Amino acid sequence: MTGAEQHPLAPLRSLRVDDEGLLLEPDPADAGHDVALDVLLDDRRIWSFWTVRDTHEEGAALRLPWPPALARFLDGRTTVSLVDHVHRAEVGRAEAVLGSGEGRIAVVDKQGRPLGLDKSLVLSRLFDSRDPEQVAPLLDSIEQVLAELRACGIEAFLAYGSLLGAVREGGLIGHDNDADLGYVSTYDHPAEAVAESFRLQRALVERGLPVTRYSGMGLRVDVSEPDGGTRGLDVFGGFMREGSLYLMGEVGAPFERDWVWPLSEVRFEGRTFPAPAAPDKLLEAMYGPTWRTPDPAYKFTTPQSTTRRLDGWFRGTRGGRILEWDVAKPRELAGRTLRPSAFARWAVGTLEGPLRPTTLLDVGCGAGVDATWTAREGLSTVGVDFKPIHHRHLAARAEAEGLPLRFHWTNLNEVRSVMAGGAQLARLPGPRSVVSRHVLDAVDGDGRRGFYRLADMATRGGGRTLVQVRRAPRGAGEDRVTPPQAGGRGRSRPLDVDALVAEVAAHGGRVLERVDLTETAADAPEGGFPRGEETSDVTRLVMTWH
Repeated sequence: MTGAEQHPLAPLRSLRVDDEGLLLEPDPADAGHDVALDVLLDDRRIWSFWTVRDTHEEGAALRLPWPPALARFLDGRTTVSLVDHVHRAEVGRAEAVLGSGEGRIAVVDKQGRPLGLDKSLVLSRLFDSRDPEQVAPLLDSIEQVLAELRACGIEAFLAYGSLLGAVREGGLIGHDNDADLGYVSTYDHPAEAVAESFRLQRALVERGLPVTRYSGMGLRVDVSEPDGGTRGLDVFGGFMREGSLYLMGEVGAPFERDWVWPLSEVRFEGRTFPAPAAPDKLLEAMYGPTWRTPDPAYKFTTPQSTTRRLDGWFRGTRGGRILEWDVAKPRELAGRTLRPSAFARWAVGTLEGPLRPTTLLDVGCGAGVDATWTAREGLSTVGVDFKPIHHRHLAARAEAEGLPLRFHWTNLNEVRSVMAGGAQLARLPGPRSVVSRHVLDAVDGDGRRGFYRLADMATRGGGRTLVQVRRAPRGAGEDRVTPPQAGGRGRSRPLDVDALVAEVAAHGGRVLERVDLTETAADAPEGGFPRGEETSDVTRLVMTWH
């Protein structure tokens, strides 16, 4: 049961805590009941979970693993208590000794300020740890952005967690960490709604506000606060079509126009803010019929039909961005001696002499370790990746060192991005060669086709394409050309290399050289080796196009 029908959990028969997580033994009378519990360390809430949805069975008990974001804090002693979120009753308590067991565990930032996990298990400063003086700048920012949007002709309102907190609690939700705004376009065609969103972006920029675009209808507006910091407020656009409301984020539901207009007002932390005409109707579309019951561990379950519509209409250049890639932790690389992969050393050696390119393109560069090394070897290098957060630290380091290295955004899973990126890369000084380590064995068929197109365009003029993939044993009896995406999405999987070579040929490429070998962790850059493995069978290919 969830939501308003949540079953009050009886005290646990036992609660044990170890370095792997929490082990709960519920009362047999509560078996099967899914209940939202808060996890407190030394009586401060850190995160929440559902007892059935978020655990797995371990003997007669339920195992709740520690969230990865907490790993760096779990060294010392703490009192772990579990509290029923709705009924506010403690159901379990245990003393824990983790790691070295020295000192008390404190989940805080570098300034000693309390941190917690939001519903996506992202570590941040939550509202329940902020006082009114710290909240006031947020409210000022909301008022400022709403006024700027209104000046640009957009009637926006509180949305998602902000609207939920205003209607249900009259203020901020303690386990939330940001503020959201939304608006509904008066257009009923997605193309016209997107065009309006871009006009809005230009108008905001002209008014001096930095804007980051997430999608065809999703923006972040940055405003400066009195303490010199910058706050980003998300603005989710939507529109009505054929009796349904589609609002960026998660909403696609039957809706009436008079549930949106004219806008109403709600009280939020003692101030008045705009809201839809029927805020309860929008909250039900966002969170379901049980939206009135607090759920700190809520997870959106958007119908596939809604996701496909929003993806097709508005997220065209973001396909595949949810993949979880194995990359080194960028922040840890900022001041560390870098170890390039054996593949990078082989590629540079292969491309010496008459094959030496003027520009080397590292497609799927990740954190940029190999790209930084090749730039230090004197090659003008461009790191190509779809997630700038991966390489931003090494990009700053390369700029400070004056290296011939820059980074370029391209998404292999989206045709428009590949065509635009390929055209830009093809204009760089040539000849140009492409290197790519463990990309073809991590993306799906669309991603591989995007890679072939990009490599074809970028190497016009005689350049080579050098790749490395994980190799499946011959005769494995499986179709390994398309790596499965369920579980460990985006991480490299062994491929049938014979089938891969045939696929390359079908897309206009020709394999000039094939090298089969076995790698160890020492052959990979930090963070770039399959987890839990000591060796990996790999294949290197040298290809040309045209």
